[in-house]
Amino acid sequence: MTMATSPPCPCGSGKTTIACCGRWHAGDPAPTAEALMRSRYSAYVLGLEDYLLATWHASARPASLDLAAQSPQPVWLGLTVKRHENPTADTAVVEFVARMRIGGCSAQRMHEVSRFVREDGRWYYLDGDVT
Repeated sequence: MTMATSPPCPCGSGKTTIACCGRWHAGDPAPTAEALMRSRYSAYVLGLEDYLLATWHASARPASLDLAAQSPQPVWLGLTVKRHENPTADTAVVEFVARMRIGGCSAQRMHEVSRFVREDGRWYYLDGDVT
C-alpha cells in the first residue's frame, strides 16, 4: 500500500492511515499523548489488539482484550478530541469522545478523560475515567 492508496486514518485527522497512526502501529513512538490516544482509537477500529496491549502501561495492562470475541462487534463512527494537557513533561491528560454503534442499536458516545505517562521516550496509556 502506498501513501496515495492508503485509506483515511480512522482517528479523523484527515491524513491517510500510513501518514498518521500507521506509523505508530508500525513501531515508531507516538510523539505526544494525543497522538498515542488517536492511534489507540484507530487500533480499536482496526482490531490491533497487540498494539493496544503494547501501548498500555505495564502497571495497568490487562492480560488480553479478546476483541475478536466481542459479539456483536462495535462499529466505530468517529473520534473527537476535547483537550490535551501536559501537567508535567512526562504525564498527560487527553479528553475525548468516541462514537460507536453496537449491533442494531442507536449510536453511543464514550466520553473519557485518559491519563498517560511517558517512560524511556514512549507514551503509554495508564487509565481513564469514563464520564
